[in-house]
Amino acid sequence: MQPEDQKNKIDQEEFLEQLGEGSSASQSRPSDTETMPSMEEMLKQAELTAQEHHDAWLRAKADAENIRKRAESEVTNARKFAVEAFSSELLAVMDSLEAAIKVETADIASMKSGIELTLKQLVSVFEKFNLSEIHPVGEKFDPHKHQAMSMIEADAAPNTVVHVLQKGYLLHDRVLRPALVMVAKSKES
Repeated sequence: MQPEDQKNKIDQEEFLEQLGEGSSASQSRPSDTETMPSMEEMLKQAELTAQEHHDAWLRAKADAENIRKRAESEVTNARKFAVEAFSSELLAVMDSLEAAIKVETADIASMKSGIELTLKQLVSVFEKFNLSEIHPVGEKFDPHKHQAMSMIEADAAPNTVVHVLQKGYLLHDRVLRPALVMVAKSKES
């Protein structure tokens, strides 16, 4: 045993005796072959462990910062390009309209036919992206989907939509534009 280890062992024995555990400590004391590490060794081990934890914390902090920046970038790009698919589908409609304008010898029938085909293209794009019309004639007035422009006397039940001035539109189940409607009111006698 080294002199320093002997000194630490003596200090530990004195400490245990001062606590009143001298007799029980001598029974539970490790044998000379199982020596306790010195205080310096324990301190070095604790410092190494602390350094490892600090390094791991720094790496975790850097990883979290990188994840935050990546997520921020992805959200920005998602906002910027959210309508990309919808826009690319509308390009065909735009091409059809431009082609119709370029025709110089078109008669009314061919123009109407071209407009109908273009409208079908647009309706197809709307269906593909779950954009649907609100056309509520005969339905009960719903302030979440309809905007009443006036009330008129009609044969329909009170609070029923009798005329649509402008169609409304839904995107999935969210109202993009409410339908502008005229609502029936009860007839005065």
